[in-house]
Amino acid sequence: MRGWRKPVAGVALLTAAALTASCSGGGSTASGGPAKPGESPASATPEAPTIKITPQQGSSKVSPDKRVVVEAAGAPLDEVVVQAGSEQVEGKFNADKTRWISKGALKPSTSYNVSAKAGPTQAASQFKTLKPERELAVVDVTPNAKGEEIGVGAPIMVRFNQPVTDKASVEAALQIEAEKPVDGAWRWIDDSFVIYRTAKYWPAHQKIKFTAAITGVKGGKGLYGVKDYDTTLKIGASRISKVNTKTHMMYVYVDGKKKQTMRISAGMATTREYTTTSGVHLTMERGNPVRMISPGRKKGDPGYYDVMIDHAVRISNSGEYVHAKNNVWAQGRQNVSHGCINSRPDQAKWFFDNMQRGDVVDIVGTNRELEWNNGWGYWQMPFKQWKKGSALAKRKA
Repeated sequence: MRGWRKPVAGVALLTAAALTASCSGGGSTASGGPAKPGESPASATPEAPTIKITPQQGSSKVSPDKRVVVEAAGAPLDEVVVQAGSEQVEGKFNADKTRWISKGALKPSTSYNVSAKAGPTQAASQFKTLKPERELAVVDVTPNAKGEEIGVGAPIMVRFNQPVTDKASVEAALQIEAEKPVDGAWRWIDDSFVIYRTAKYWPAHQKIKFTAAITGVKGGKGLYGVKDYDTTLKIGASRISKVNTKTHMMYVYVDGKKKQTMRISAGMATTREYTTTSGVHLTMERGNPVRMISPGRKKGDPGYYDVMIDHAVRISNSGEYVHAKNNVWAQGRQNVSHGCINSRPDQAKWFFDNMQRGDVVDIVGTNRELEWNNGWGYWQMPFKQWKKGSALAKRKA
């Protein structure tokens, strides 16, 4: 009988040891203390979520082209609000809502407040963007007179107050929204001048909204946009004039229908200067009267003239106009002008009265081509080549 007692005692000791280990190995409870007998470790409180905000609290001189980034660990973000005064910054969450990134640039010289929430955790930050060394702004958009209707060939010409070196960033902020969209592209003419031209003529009778969303956009070293610019342009009727200097005729089509047949007299072509340029011209401005003086000549020189001309519509920068002239004897028969398109006074007045800036005047019949940068001769450049002047196209290449 005694031989059996020790094994029983050993079993009892092992059981006690097992019970002791079970009671002392529990996790944290919701209150943070040790688990009570019978309480499951699964009911322990998890760690609170964490939130990281960039830029950090108190940051100053933050570049406006930086993004606000809010990241959460341990739980998805429930809410992110970034404000400058009463204006709220737009942003986007990632798929699992653990990251939020602001859209677009921030305003320079502006204080921002950021607040975020993820589960029971809340976080906040305040920072300020830098003051630009130089301010970028749009100073002119042409054609864009108040109440103006423009032609189907019209470019959109934008001038800035400062030379731009980061052209791609600024170009990306230039937006064109047309009711009847067509393909188009920007071309930089110089560091402060950029032009939008379509591949084909604008469809007539529509509105086009142009927006330069340049606030906070970096245009160069120390150069940031400080104010957006937007305007609505109105395309009027399609007015396309076809001029043939060999037949001495001009036909004006309005919305595809012939509205005017005009006998004309073009440049006499005795010199290059007196030769009308062939190509797609655009109407640029008008005057009644316009003073015309022979270029490069003084009074008394052969070929000198100084005259006042009625109902003149400019079509290039080399002195070419469609205008009234009483040389009716030559119109329809002979080219006798110094390069302009002469027409009967009553018909010239009709053309003058109905002209829109950006109307097309397509001239054929001479051996002198209109240069693409002579006036608004932008249609003289093939669109494939035109697009190569886009800073965005160069960046993608």
